[in-house]
Amino acid sequence: MPQASTSAEKPSLRVLLVEDSKLLADQISELLAGTACTTSLGVATTEQEAIAASTTQHPDLLILDLHLKQGTGFGVLKAVARLPKQPRVVVLTNYALPQYREQALALGAHHFLDKSADFDLLPELIQDISRQLNAKRPA
Repeated sequence: MPQASTSAEKPSLRVLLVEDSKLLADQISELLAGTACTTSLGVATTEQEAIAASTTQHPDLLILDLHLKQGTGFGVLKAVARLPKQPRVVVLTNYALPQYREQALALGAHHFLDKSADFDLLPELIQDISRQLNAKRPA
């Protein structure tokens, strides 16, 4: 997957995508590649892959689907909550049910987006998260 270019002054936002739909993963990967503030760490399609990648690659941001090939995004949320450095988490799902939203936010998700209604919000949200995290990093 191509990595986005970064400026020498600002650290890049390290993003791990957890999505089992190849079509959607490709769309989000293209979006990330076109966003100068990001570096893609790749795509995980199962709960197990997502947990392993989160543990070893230390992403700043997880873009997380709830329904995966194996396991769920809820399992990923529970696992990343135990990491010493927890990433920001944007849940992006086709199952934007109120009970899923409540559960995801209770487990530590920072944002909850409906794939069909909120997908267009993702680029600006990524930029905002990048700005927030870069503001907290030492100069």
